[in-house]
Amino acid sequence: MRLKVAFQMDPIEGLNIAGDSTFALMLSAQARGYDSYHYTADQLNYSDGRVWVMARPVTVQRVAGDHFRLGDPVRLDLGTDVDVVWMRQDPPFDLGYITATHLLERLNGETLVLNDPVSVRNAPEKVFVLDFAQFMPPTLVTRSLDAVRDFNRTHGEIVIKPLHGNAGSAVMHIGRDGKNLAALTELFGEVWREPFMAQAFLPDVKSGDKRIVLVDGEVAGAINRIPGTGEIRSNLAAGGRAEATGLTPDEQAICDAIGPELKRRGLLFVGIDVIGGKWLTEINVTSPTGIVAIDAFNGTDTPALIWDTIERKLAQ
Repeated sequence: MRLKVAFQMDPIEGLNIAGDSTFALMLSAQARGYDSYHYTADQLNYSDGRVWVMARPVTVQRVAGDHFRLGDPVRLDLGTDVDVVWMRQDPPFDLGYITATHLLERLNGETLVLNDPVSVRNAPEKVFVLDFAQFMPPTLVTRSLDAVRDFNRTHGEIVIKPLHGNAGSAVMHIGRDGKNLAALTELFGEVWREPFMAQAFLPDVKSGDKRIVLVDGEVAGAINRIPGTGEIRSNLAAGGRAEATGLTPDEQAICDAIGPELKRRGLLFVGIDVIGGKWLTEINVTSPTGIVAIDAFNGTDTPALIWDTIERKLAQ
């Protein structure tokens, strides 16, 4: 099957090709003979009932500093000219991101959009996870200093983080004494209009934060991400390092519980984060990562698994 694929993503110039999951998907698509196109979310257009974009044909190669070639822009009707649209730009999950989901939602019944834009809009990572609170550490979502102070007194060490951040940005560790809690709460309130999240600090994070990738609701693999020296954040983008790992029985139970819901919602490529072998902290649906490291450790080919799944869906 030869597909035409439009990648809605961040500027390709800035990709870290050593570990970027979108780049891995593009390489795999190219190896299959698919035609790939690149555009950014701010280039989406709507007129006369159609969603369209001026996209550029793209070819890629794993050569640092020379990893892509772009052709001349072509007008693509995203409902009729391509088979798949990948929504792979990173957060922030702001009004621009949400507007893109509203436009791409209009392709329903014409073009396969991944992940499903309606479900992405309704499932921001630190909010969707609340549907599975039985697997989460103690959690508070608030803008109230009094509420977070009570939470701090109850649980001792805590972590606070923005609801719609990514890559470990602005994740703060607060000690039992609550020092700087008032200042941080004030800062979060000034920078973000939405509430922030507080969670009980999990000391097990020093042993790693496991990223588990699910493809169409089934486990494709996992890596354990170890925080860097002096860090609580294990995100690879924040200096963490990856190591090979498997799943604990509790982690498999989490996947078994959420997998069917991911599949039902059209969330084909998802990464979940688990600490201590049992505590679910995030369900990443906007632009999950981790497949390059997983494949390097396990000798697997997750991009091929993803494209095989897409081909089966298009053939139905």
